[in-house]
Amino acid sequence: MVTASKGADGWIPENWQPIYHNPLASPEDMAGSRLEGEGALTFPARRLRMESTLDSAEGQKANIVLWLPGSFPADMAVSWKFRPLREPGLAILFFSAGGKDGRDLFDPALPRRTGEYEQYHHGAIDAFHVSYFRRMWAEERAFHTCNLRKSYGFHLVAQGADPLPDISDMAEPYRMLVVKHGRTVSFAINGLPVFTWTDDGTSYGPLLSGGRIGFRQMAPLIAEYSDLTVYGE
Repeated sequence: MVTASKGADGWIPENWQPIYHNPLASPEDMAGSRLEGEGALTFPARRLRMESTLDSAEGQKANIVLWLPGSFPADMAVSWKFRPLREPGLAILFFSAGGKDGRDLFDPALPRRTGEYEQYHHGAIDAFHVSYFRRMWAEERAFHTCNLRKSYGFHLVAQGADPLPDISDMAEPYRMLVVKHGRTVSFAINGLPVFTWTDDGTSYGPLLSGGRIGFRQMAPLIAEYSDLTVYGE
């Protein structure tokens, strides 16, 4: 059994080391990334600021996904800082994302993706997606939760209380941490555990292996991302 130590990035197996770091501080840091949907990436505070360039009245067409460069192993941890600037909206991290039948996420044989959510949970990809800032609809703003879903499909597999305050009370970015270790997925904010879930590899499809990482936003949310590190063996 691998032990873990609790530090600035929460619970990470002690034998894991950083395998990728991106400060997300400038256009140069976006080399190799891919944006799906109509959006703008700017860096006014030396942090990646994402926003849609379409009116939220366009519905799902106004939403965007930014895939970071590289593919990552099945066992890994992702740590990043997040600060929302304008509500309403919703923020998601995709991880372990890959194309159906073992294809790469960017295989040209896969259908083109343009930001609409259905393309990501009932499209030609498999992935985990943790929604950690859910302020789009009235029921989400009245009762804050973080959700873990597994796709293909729209399987809600874990849920926990969201400790993030409203934007008016956010004075600084918050540290997010996803750990995928064996069959278990955990999520924490500022070192506070939010949920842990163990995949049996049957109920919601086979175990997911390695894959890509991406940020998703629902318009009209504007948010900033910074200091991303991926850990692995």
